Amino acid sequence: MTSSGGALQRTDLLHRLLRSGTATIYEAQGQRGALDSELRPLDPSMKVVGPALTVDTQPGDNLTIHAALPRAVPGEVLVINAHGAVSCGPWGDILTAAAMQAGIAGLVIDGAVRDTAAIIATGFPVFARGVSIRGTTKSRWGTVGQPINLAGTTISNGDIVVGDRDGLVVVDAAALEKVAQATFDRDAIEQDYRAKILTGISTAELLGLVPTIRKFERLQ
Repeated sequence: MTSSGGALQRTDLLHRLLRSGTATIYEAQGQRGALDSELRPLDPSMKVVGPALTVDTQPGDNLTIHAALPRAVPGEVLVINAHGAVSCGPWGDILTAAAMQAGIAGLVIDGAVRDTAAIIATGFPVFARGVSIRGTTKSRWGTVGQPINLAGTTISNGDIVVGDRDGLVVVDAAALEKVAQATFDRDAIEQDYRAKILTGISTAELLGLVPTIRKFERLQ
């Protein structure tokens, strides 16, 4: 297989994962990889998938973010640990324009952003903890491309990040194909569940919960 063919295959795999949805991916990989539920899309219709370009920036400063953009490979998701700071917005519409010009697929930031109406109008996917109009300094250095701890979840450069209106999930890059197959298998199982529900079978029957439910009913 040529390298371009491999890239196309990987891109198709990522898009299929995005269609499956974050909740399904999370369940398929053993209920692991969910990021903090307070990291939300600026607009519920926003979706993102791609390998992470990891950034750790000092709270209240965005120098490292400006340094990271020229290093990005098209299709990467900028994943920024701003340490949960929401008192200022280190990302706005100008950085969004620069990110789009660089081919970056989207932004995940454990911090705040501003210029939200302008960002939403571009369609650029942004997942953030909050919104703040206050600006930042540009004088303190962090890291680019190193593992980060994003609100309790370790993310390494190149790990796959998937986001939709339900939230965000990260997949270890080395386990991508395994997790993708488990996700697609789960999709098939859930499709079968939906078909059986239409025939009148209960969710308790589908999930084998009838004995457990009857046990508790006897105790009442």
